[in-house]
Amino acid sequence: MKSNTAESPIEADEDAGIARYEIRLGGDGDDDQHEETFEVKLEGELVEMRCHDYADIYALPGLYEQLFRDELECRSPVAVRDALSHALAQRDADASSLRILDVGAGNGMVAEELAKLGPETIVGVDIIAAAAQAAWRDRPGLYGAYHVLDLTDMGEHAWSELEDIGFNCMTTVAALGFADIPPLAFANAYNLVSDGGWIAFNLKAEFLEGSDDTGFARLVRRMLNEDVLDLKIEERYRHRLSVAGDPLHYVALVGEKEGHVPLGWADDLH
Repeated sequence: MKSNTAESPIEADEDAGIARYEIRLGGDGDDDQHEETFEVKLEGELVEMRCHDYADIYALPGLYEQLFRDELECRSPVAVRDALSHALAQRDADASSLRILDVGAGNGMVAEELAKLGPETIVGVDIIAAAAQAAWRDRPGLYGAYHVLDLTDMGEHAWSELEDIGFNCMTTVAALGFADIPPLAFANAYNLVSDGGWIAFNLKAEFLEGSDDTGFARLVRRMLNEDVLDLKIEERYRHRLSVAGDPLHYVALVGEKEGHVPLGWADDLH
């Protein structure tokens, strides 16, 4: 079961100041990616968590990085950053002018990679308050601002505040297609970016194939088919390992925004 009360890691790396945990992975490979679990030892007891129980994981400093980056070898933050860098180079565009909206920002692992491009600013948005707390705790100064916000129900004030920034780039990494970010939330965030701006994200490989007919997959296909998004980069890569050790493949996508997404496209998608 999930733990909302455990506070202490099994041990700490005193030199690095980073908590380390005893993590046990397993599974027979049949678990859906959204339902994968792992065990972590907290205060001498093994506690089971879902890999997508983000609030619980963010509450424990260093656990997210150790689980996804170290144990499961997640490459997506680097892969999406590199795809965006490649697209910018193709157009001889200057990364220092980027005003990035980082959607589903989490604890800042993606923004940490994006910052290496030297953008003007990065603004994070996540619906989970624990994500913002973890980002400020673990990566202070990385974001120009971080908003805890439901992008499906923003309100005029939040919309105006974000619109005034004049975003010319949006990123979202490993947060699409599993109901973590609904199609309407993606559409609203997309519409905050100026026309001609860059859109960089990733999707599980199956989401772009005919075998997947989820609402989000249909929305992305329609955006591409109706020239709302002009795709420039499409690179398949190993996103991470499953808890059973099997490779999970994603596609990094980078394109230029050609126009707004009509919200009617997203309203009825489930």
